[in-house]
Amino acid sequence: MATDLFPMCRAVYRRLHAFRIQKIMDLSQLFGSNGLRRRRLACAVALLWLGGAAGAMADGPVRILTEEFPPYNYTAQGKITGLATEVVEAVLKELGLQGQIQSMPWARAYETARNTPGVLIYSIGRTPERDKYFKWVGVIAPTVYYLYGQPGRAYRVDSLEAAKTYQIGTVNEDVGEQFLVGQGFVKGHNLQSSVKYGHNYEKLKAGRIDLWIMSELTANHLARQAGDDPARTLAKVYRIPELSSDGYYMAFGMHTPDATVAQFRAGLEAIKRNGTYDRLQRKWL
Repeated sequence: MATDLFPMCRAVYRRLHAFRIQKIMDLSQLFGSNGLRRRRLACAVALLWLGGAAGAMADGPVRILTEEFPPYNYTAQGKITGLATEVVEAVLKELGLQGQIQSMPWARAYETARNTPGVLIYSIGRTPERDKYFKWVGVIAPTVYYLYGQPGRAYRVDSLEAAKTYQIGTVNEDVGEQFLVGQGFVKGHNLQSSVKYGHNYEKLKAGRIDLWIMSELTANHLARQAGDDPARTLAKVYRIPELSSDGYYMAFGMHTPDATVAQFRAGLEAIKRNGTYDRLQRKWL
């Protein structure tokens, strides 16, 4: 019986991440010096541990949703890349999991992740309103939000209330739009909603909107992508501290088991400890 068990255990070991195997063997040392007994215990613990960790693998790769939001996540040469994407991929590698990343319009990604168990979403801003719908894994990229305007134009915006007299470009259901709606702005009145971030940059340059709510890194990236110098085409009119204190997250919807969220949280914490996270930040920022 025991000899039949050992090949199965070796197969299990191959599916476990290296640090898990070491932890299992360390635990087995606590239960006596008999080699056979330790091996049996290690196999049993591995199988039990794998029940939670590999449960998500039973149905294939982890489903991961994002949007076109450069330079955090975007498609280049047929592959989804970017700062946040590489952090997510590093977490998957740390956990020994496979992921299937799909880019789609934000509103659809948001609703799918919110209502579907086991679906990971990134890069998502955290707000009190969203705390009701998501379980947060952790911060994967920094961000600072501004209301951007046209250089040389006179704006009288010393508060969000003052900004309500202007036409502001947003993206449907993204964190900037949701935040402004929560502050009393109205879509179709003083908010002009688009489905792509680049559209708002072009609308601002053309004077079709007065202001544009956007993260600094993305605003600069889109300007350069259009062949422009951000210093010449973008003016920081008003900083939004409520969206600038934390950063972008990876998260699961409320229907996802806590064990899955804890697993990914441990993976993210691991890459922050081992230097991978800082290396990726330096690469992109």
